[in-house]
Amino acid sequence: MHPFPHLYRVSARGGATGRVILESDGVEPLESSGPVEFDGPGDRWSPEGLLTAAVADCFILTFRAVARAAKLEWSDLSVALQGTLDRPERVTQFTAFELHATLTVAPGTDHAAAEAALARAEKGCLISNSLKAPVHLVAEVREG
Repeated sequence: MHPFPHLYRVSARGGATGRVILESDGVEPLESSGPVEFDGPGDRWSPEGLLTAAVADCFILTFRAVARAAKLEWSDLSVALQGTLDRPERVTQFTAFELHATLTVAPGTDHAAAEAALARAEKGCLISNSLKAPVHLVAEVREG
């Protein structure tokens, strides 16, 4: 890992209407637009969807590191995440994230250790740690 601080540079461009183009060195440009809930077309990633996806993505990547450190053998981690956008005190913001994680482990794996690793990943995710809204983890461990 590189020493801190890490800097992440993104550029965005768009006109009075239509898509916004997001760019960063070394990756393909990404088109975004407003979600249907804000009268957008709903056919591209939106800032709200990208933020919610970032929480899910970060959880899986953090879990990989936690599982590696714990020497936990696993084969698959599926995440379904729902972000709730609301207007408490007339300020639009995410108020909660409900993260459902299903972890597949080898038969005979200690389920309590696997659940503890999932909880450590939820607590260690740098994206969710950077947000005001809480993340509620619902974990399931399956053998497969």
